[in-house]
Amino acid sequence: MYPQFETDKILVKCHPSPRQLAVEQMEFYAFAHFTVNTFTDKEWGDGNEPETIFDPTALDADQWVDALKAAGAAGLLLTCKHHDGFCLWPSKYTEHCVKNSPFRGGKGDVVREVSDACRKGGIKFGVYLSPWDRNSRLYGQGKAYDDYFCNQLTELCTEYGELFSVWFDGACGEGPNGKKQVYDWDRYYALIRKLQPNAAIAISGPDIRWCGNEAGDTRESEWSVLPTGFDDPDAVAAKSQQADDGKFREKKISETERDLGSRFFLENAAGYAWRPAETDTSIRPGWFYHASEDDKVRSTETLLDIWYRTVGGNSTLLLNIPPDRRGLFHETDVQRLREMGETLRKTFAVNFAETAAITADRDDGYHPAENVRENNYQAYYKPFDGENAVMLTFKLEKPQEVTHVVLKEHIPMSQRIEKYAVEAKLPDGAWRELAKGTTVGYQKIERFEAVRTDALRIRILDSRVCPVLSFVGIY
Repeated sequence: MYPQFETDKILVKCHPSPRQLAVEQMEFYAFAHFTVNTFTDKEWGDGNEPETIFDPTALDADQWVDALKAAGAAGLLLTCKHHDGFCLWPSKYTEHCVKNSPFRGGKGDVVREVSDACRKGGIKFGVYLSPWDRNSRLYGQGKAYDDYFCNQLTELCTEYGELFSVWFDGACGEGPNGKKQVYDWDRYYALIRKLQPNAAIAISGPDIRWCGNEAGDTRESEWSVLPTGFDDPDAVAAKSQQADDGKFREKKISETERDLGSRFFLENAAGYAWRPAETDTSIRPGWFYHASEDDKVRSTETLLDIWYRTVGGNSTLLLNIPPDRRGLFHETDVQRLREMGETLRKTFAVNFAETAAITADRDDGYHPAENVRENNYQAYYKPFDGENAVMLTFKLEKPQEVTHVVLKEHIPMSQRIEKYAVEAKLPDGAWRELAKGTTVGYQKIERFEAVRTDALRIRILDSRVCPVLSFVGIY
């Protein structure tokens, strides 16, 4: 076992806020990058594009939502304004928006159509609003631009219903006066909290953090409890500037960024905060649609691998699907999403743990092992305080072919587990290790070669304080 630190009892006091927990429980949601760049065939616009270039002739937000639901996505974030400053809604504060485009005869509102389609389809809606605006003459003028930005933020937060997320990437370039804008993040956050109190503020914000790359790479040990100030908005903005032209990058997480929350990493931290990870990546090489990439859409196998490493690795997955010039998700993208969803639904259709006999080698008498049968936070399994190594055994009704085990900690009581193993009982009575890992957090999914067994056990080998499990699934 690892040596105990005095800080361990402090660390477990860090837990998700209701808005953070709501996003973590969504697990998988989508991005839709759509603006004038779709029609100029660029990734970053310069802000001088004529509004008339934006003309999706067959926009169908219901088609977007249907495709996302087929994949299992629980929400959609729309790039309401990218760095080019073009607004997908008829903003009262700029002429660089859809009201001066041919879309719907100048009466269109893409944000309205997408938000309405999400609510109609039963998925959540969120907004991306770039703080960098290459079209606005106010950019770089301090408070004058902040007033402008907050006016647009107010439009999005008051006219399109409840938002699950407001997403900032922190991009910051020069304005027409040659100066960069110093963003008044505290003002932006306060406005969002007032107008959309249930919305998580993501990436350049206090609620959801960037995983650190756009390639879909993940950490073996992903912690949600981090030092306070680890990735403050200005630090995220600096990272954003490392991107060349917004193209999908193959950058992996560096070795120095692999450990963000171990006891040793946190031992001398001034404070701690719950900061769950989100992994954003695109189904195509670019973030916006390019016809030249129609044959470069990620395979179903690759998408599933990313899903397992993110959703199954204590991170949410934000997968970008860029609409084409028609205003539709391309047929290839739709097919990949459907195949992805079909595979996942088939894989997790039957949970053998639901009918298994579940026992633990110890519990506190109030929170028995039986509680891990239900996938919710109404009940949980817990041993006595101070017992950091425990074992849960699942006796199946009959021998089954098993390929997956899902573990979830009861994160309303923080993230505790540091080492575990999954084992199966063989016909000769011996136990074979199928998988092992470090952190669990919101969710850890272990995949392994099919094994036929009538019993499995989960061994929690070490934990910061006594482990608390909300769910175990066997598939």
